[in-house]
Amino acid sequence: MSVLLTLLAALIASGVCAYHRTSLRTWAIVTVVATLVVGLLVRAPATMVILLLIELAIALPLLMVDFRRKQISAPLLKMFAKVTPKLSETEQTALEAGTVGFEGELFSGKPDWHELQQPRPELSVEEQAFMDGPVEELCAMIDDWQITHELADLPPNVWEFIKKNKFFGMIIPKQYGGLQFSALAHSAVLQKLSTMSATVSSTVAVPNSLGPAELLLHYGTDEQKNHYLPRLAVGEEIPCFALTGPYAGSDATSIPDVGIVCKQMVDGVETLGLKLTFDKRYITLAPIATVVGLAFRMYDPEHLLGEEEDLGISLALLPRSTPGLQIGRRHFPLNIPFQNGPVHGKDVFAPLSVLVGGPKMAGHGWRMLVEVLSVGRAISLPSNATGGMRASALATGTYARMRKQFGLAVARFEGVEEALARIGGLAYATAALSRATAAAVDRGEKPAVTSAIAKYHATEWARQVAADTMDVHGGKAVQLGPKNYAGRGWSAVPIAITVEGANIMTRSLMIFGQGAIRCHPYVLKEMQALSIADRGEQLKTFDRLLFGHLGFGISNAVRSFAMGLSGARIGEAAGDAYTRRYYRKLDRYSAALALCADVFMGVLGGKLKFKEKLSARLGDVLSYLYIASAMLKQYEDNGRPEADRPFLAWGFHECMWLIQNALDGAIRNFPVRPVAWLLRVLVFPLGRREVPPSDRLGRRVAALLTAPNEALDRLTDWVYTTPTPNNTIGRMKALLPDVIAAEPVDRKFGKALKSGQFSSHDYLDQLVEAQQAGVISEAEAELLRRVREGVFEFISVDDFDTDEMRAFKTRADAG
Repeated sequence: MSVLLTLLAALIASGVCAYHRTSLRTWAIVTVVATLVVGLLVRAPATMVILLLIELAIALPLLMVDFRRKQISAPLLKMFAKVTPKLSETEQTALEAGTVGFEGELFSGKPDWHELQQPRPELSVEEQAFMDGPVEELCAMIDDWQITHELADLPPNVWEFIKKNKFFGMIIPKQYGGLQFSALAHSAVLQKLSTMSATVSSTVAVPNSLGPAELLLHYGTDEQKNHYLPRLAVGEEIPCFALTGPYAGSDATSIPDVGIVCKQMVDGVETLGLKLTFDKRYITLAPIATVVGLAFRMYDPEHLLGEEEDLGISLALLPRSTPGLQIGRRHFPLNIPFQNGPVHGKDVFAPLSVLVGGPKMAGHGWRMLVEVLSVGRAISLPSNATGGMRASALATGTYARMRKQFGLAVARFEGVEEALARIGGLAYATAALSRATAAAVDRGEKPAVTSAIAKYHATEWARQVAADTMDVHGGKAVQLGPKNYAGRGWSAVPIAITVEGANIMTRSLMIFGQGAIRCHPYVLKEMQALSIADRGEQLKTFDRLLFGHLGFGISNAVRSFAMGLSGARIGEAAGDAYTRRYYRKLDRYSAALALCADVFMGVLGGKLKFKEKLSARLGDVLSYLYIASAMLKQYEDNGRPEADRPFLAWGFHECMWLIQNALDGAIRNFPVRPVAWLLRVLVFPLGRREVPPSDRLGRRVAALLTAPNEALDRLTDWVYTTPTPNNTIGRMKALLPDVIAAEPVDRKFGKALKSGQFSSHDYLDQLVEAQQAGVISEAEAELLRRVREGVFEFISVDDFDTDEMRAFKTRADAG
């Protein structure tokens, strides 16, 4: 027993030091002292001496820095240089671009939650006035059926209003005539517009996302900025950006489109320029664009600019009037008719002044795109998805309370309740994700990793919410027409899934692929150490990083195991009495992620890049940690409202359940089985204990969606709810209090009806009889009449003559 106690004391001392990440020197002192004290107390001198010799044999070589560098680090440096995978040009540029925010803390295994407590993001007075003024006015003008079915375009008055009120200039500084809004305001505008029309929100999103304005702001010459930005701000110029082609999409470094540096006579003057040949498709706003941003590979075979022939990816701005530039025809993306089409050109000559940033920026195009895309991806698609989900939560909860089957509101059925819980919980989580990512942009970050997280999960969850919305509405959502507010949203979901980096690629390659290197506190620095020219400095840097990394890995193993044993129920944690348990869970799974990432990278090395399913699962863990953190931040920012707790709890437990499944799947499929067995013990020492949100919790979430309350108001912030003739959801919301007030009256009326008190079979006549019989009062009868009439409008669907459905023919005949 004395031997066991001495050994246990040494192990506990080492574990405590690893858990708290003490220095190597502190570990050595604490472990030696613990071994001495316990060994003497329990009278186990032999065991004590053996353990002390082992501890000193480990500690002394590591504490002798010069010896450690030469005998340990130097051989490992050579080995590391051989096994480190060579990154492609695309990967290298993506890694170097952008910044790391709070996601870096989540990869640390021990997040500093103070870093999450940034100031609450809020709209300025000017931005709020824009939301209450022009955005409300624009929403009131939108007739999505007219846009999608009758015109396949925005009507002229909507185009004019958008331009006049500078919706295309939200990101352009005021000095150039723009609005200079924050990313949060940009997101808020898109969210509200998306509740009325995916076509309108997409049209507004593109000029404020990946496009000429963003590129010019960061990289344009003064001349380019002064010429284009004022025109773009007021819609005098309509921009598009042409990147994707038939043979290259996500891997832009493989694009076959070329620009050859050459000289050509222009108006009698020999001009140095580019001869461009390109074939692009899926380009939003291309059919109506007046200026086309173009990505191509630039070559200088005659060395007119210098010695280098292949200058790399470059970007140019071509006026629509450029001879040989062919645009105008349209794609038709899933019956959502935002302007989208191909752009072509063969041997199109343009002067070098068309290069974004001028000739000095030749070859820097991919870096420019990656940095700008990370900002645009963080706002545009997540915002549109969030707006749609918020509107779905309001519409579906309200409809489920109004629609009756078997004498009951369908919201009372558990199958519908389950769908409502998903809609509410996922909408809350996505709203938090969208807000957190916009706030990161406003802090000056270029969130390469979190923008991919936001794009992927916002659009994937929007797909789930759209499916649940369709299921609850049933035939109401299937029959297209002016009364259908859900069908076009269902049609639009796959577009968001596909664009700006297809979701399969985003999950499998980008989130963990970039996050593992960019967010890890050591990996990228270790790789960068290989490029240090001075051998002594290189070894010194690598040695410091190597042993920091080893200590980091040991600490995460201990932290993961200890918190797994305790169920993350003990230890210091951020938050208040309600949220502290949530922060502890995040601490646990942060350590588990960091441990698994290190082991996977260390064991598989460069092969991990091709194990996309493993990378995807670890990316899921990082994503759900980030989303759960964003939900907690949103809850804190809103003043910790008790009414929001069902939303927070449902979203949080869903994330923890998904994290557990992702870690389990990654470990279960790890090819080196002994390592997988060890990881399972360290990550799940007591097995998988997380469970999905309970039915009881789901019932509470569903209840919040089906009655007016403060939590629902916060969830549906930035949804257009003004009860205008074109806004069915707004009118439904306005009727809901009457629907709820009528329910007890309807029960009295129904009881009398079942008892056979009425002779008429007509509902309105039955109300008269019920009033005459004293079953209900005159006011109650009027309430039932009003609710019956209102609900009938909202459960009704459209029908058409065959000629009405032939929209193209009708327009042609009318023209």
